[in-house]
Amino acid sequence: MEDRDSTDMETAEDKLRERIKELGCLYEVTSIIVNCDYDHPELSLEAIVRCLSKAWLYEQDARVFLQLEAYSYGSFPEADQWVSIRADIQVFNKREGFIEVAYPAEKYSVSDFLEEEKQLLSNVALEVGNLMERKKIRESELSIKRQMERADRLSIMGEITAGIAHELNTPLTNILGFSELLGDRMGNREEAEDLAKIRESAIFCREVVKKLMFFTCEVPQTRKVVPLKPVVQHVLQLLKPSFSDKNLHCQLRFGSDNTGVKADEIQMTQVLFNLIMNAVYYSPEGGKITVEVKEGRREITIAVTDQGPGIPEEVGDKVFDPFFTTKPTGEGTGLGLSVVHGIIVGHKGQIAYRKGRGGGAVFTVKFPKQ
Repeated sequence: MEDRDSTDMETAEDKLRERIKELGCLYEVTSIIVNCDYDHPELSLEAIVRCLSKAWLYEQDARVFLQLEAYSYGSFPEADQWVSIRADIQVFNKREGFIEVAYPAEKYSVSDFLEEEKQLLSNVALEVGNLMERKKIRESELSIKRQMERADRLSIMGEITAGIAHELNTPLTNILGFSELLGDRMGNREEAEDLAKIRESAIFCREVVKKLMFFTCEVPQTRKVVPLKPVVQHVLQLLKPSFSDKNLHCQLRFGSDNTGVKADEIQMTQVLFNLIMNAVYYSPEGGKITVEVKEGRREITIAVTDQGPGIPEEVGDKVFDPFFTTKPTGEGTGLGLSVVHGIIVGHKGQIAYRKGRGGGAVFTVKFPKQ
């Protein structure tokens, strides 16, 4: 009788020790999650796996495996050599991965897993799912914040550039007018050449002002249904020498030859010219540029794809800012994509970019159907 009492007491002590291990593991997992670095969640997931591996009755033989989206920790040699239990990781009620704990099949069976251990595994999977939900919410909030900051920045820049454009227009017109009058009076060849340089510089400045006005949508618009295929073909004809210089090939894809958008034809030409010209500039010798036009139920999509180096992540938020350019000094004003953005927003459309499947950049423009 005394022996049985002694055995029962030992069993109770073992059970208590196991409960303490499980509770300690859950507490440690919670602490890891609370202190998670959302920019490097893989560090927390690794720590959770290490912590979880010590929570089992036969911890010396336990192996823990975690699979979650792009993260994977632990591995089993052969599936039929192990017995295991598993808990799914749910992120916003969608299965995104799982945690699995296994023992060698030659020594253990599934019945060797305690009910409390199964509950622990479910609780840890629930906590990991909550962690990933908070990570996604944080990323979404940061993305919205960046978009709002960028919209504010563009709005302020739009007001500034509109003022600059209006202030510069009159003096530039005067410079051009008076330089032409002086040119008619000049008999000296050298002086005439100097005046010609003044006129060329003034014309260049006027073009910059015109682009600023495009960016702020301060130009008159005549909107009508513009068929896109002829506009694309016209732009490609204008850029034919640039394509030839780099031996580039252009692939056109039209869902329908009659697809059109209600827009100002000159501005639509400007949009396509800038996007395709950018693709030409960054494309490698012998590369391919793809222009695709698709018509959906509610919107029309134009995508321009190149095989260049793509847009570095660190400058991605600035590509539509006025005067920002990745081109060398003297090769770009940084107004091309700003103009495109201004025109598209003025037409109640959207523009976005992403990395292409095989590298390069893809600029996608969406216009609402009217």
